Amino acid sequence: MKQFWDLLIYEGMDYPGNVTLPAALHDTKRIDYYRSYLINLKKAIDDRVNVVGYFAWSLFDNFEWRSGYTSRFGLVYVDYQTLKRYPKMSASWFRNLLQSKSN
Repeated sequence: MKQFWDLLIYEGMDYPGNVTLPAALHDTKRIDYYRSYLINLKKAIDDRVNVVGYFAWSLFDNFEWRSGYTSRFGLVYVDYQTLKRYPKMSASWFRNLLQSKSN
């Protein structure tokens, strides 16, 4: 039975406004955001918070109710004209984090 302090977290950050493909792929602010968030999440776990899951919001750039298609949340850039997908630096960073032995 889950306790009320069990946490399942969905977290992310956007790049507001229309962003060019090269700028979107070089998303160092998103990497910094996730790194900082996960460091603090690890501290909470060390303090015995029962974190049962974590999900980066979101895998792909998508439609946002307040911003339409102008905010980029995803780890993967979506060209809305062609629907072609381009992994961002943050996707590589997450992959490396998940594959590392010290995570």
